[in-house]
Amino acid sequence: MTATQRPAPADRGGRHPSDPDPIRESFRRFAGVRTRVLEVGPPVAEAPRRTRRHPEGKPRAPRLVLLHGYCDSADTWRPVLDELAAEGIAAVAVDLPGFGDAQPLRPGPMLPQFDAFTAAVVREQAVLGPVVMAGNSLGGTLSLRASQTSRLPVAGVVSIAAPGLVDSWLVRTVGRNPLPLRLYSSLPVPVPGFLVRAVAEQVVPRILYADSRQADAGQVRRFTTLFPDYRATTHRLEQARQLVAELSDAYRLDEVRVPLLVVACGKDKLVTSASGQRLHTLVPHSRLLVREDWGHCPQLDDPPEVAELLSFFSAGVIRGTGFSPETAVADTATG
Repeated sequence: MTATQRPAPADRGGRHPSDPDPIRESFRRFAGVRTRVLEVGPPVAEAPRRTRRHPEGKPRAPRLVLLHGYCDSADTWRPVLDELAAEGIAAVAVDLPGFGDAQPLRPGPMLPQFDAFTAAVVREQAVLGPVVMAGNSLGGTLSLRASQTSRLPVAGVVSIAAPGLVDSWLVRTVGRNPLPLRLYSSLPVPVPGFLVRAVAEQVVPRILYADSRQADAGQVRRFTTLFPDYRATTHRLEQARQLVAELSDAYRLDEVRVPLLVVACGKDKLVTSASGQRLHTLVPHSRLLVREDWGHCPQLDDPPEVAELLSFFSAGVIRGTGFSPETAVADTATG
């Protein structure tokens, strides 16, 4: 057989390159914000409104809602969505307001805008089945905040590297020391766009991945498009400073009643693993998973493992097993 005749190999999710992409892309509106939605599983428009359980008494399959972090987009979840699609698990990932292809944030506090948007997504998905939320970084914060209110039909939460508890020196510097931002903003000559992008291409892999040498070039390019020039970079830094300030009063953890899996990453440059350990302590019925081999965005480091983790947790939530305060334990894995 010649090279041109040899079948192309399947990807990591088991999908052949000639097969159709299982991830559907659409635009929808949540809390007045038009945004992009990536989805696998039964389409929302085709799924009928049902009771909590099937007629035969079996619980419905969970719906995963995946939220990304600051300066990211729903595309960060594409590798995980591929894995979930192969397993027949329904999930959606959305661009949060102000990022990706979503409409911009309005002036004023950011977290209330994110909360309203997240609540609208949860309510839409809850029509189709029990909602299990999974969020990375800022998405982890929003998932926790959604679980703090009994008005939202959230069945369980996986919080991955949520900030605002014990953050790294880098995050603390952005939030508490405005001097670097002032110096950057007051430069007599704006930094050329090509130089901004060149620096971003070097910094992004080191911040997001456990091992920058394993960074996916496409994902890195996607992140660097967020910093096309001096003006855009200044705006993102100012936003980050505002967000870090808001995170100081972001949680009411004593009101979290749903099953919670806290994921802490040992090679995280932004949110230390101590943050996850503190969150686990403050929510006694939670479970803690420490992965020493994961960086700030484990959905990029290890999509198959993250997909399996979400699938296992969701199944446990629906069965109602393994997450009571009496049985909560801490798990540690080194990979």
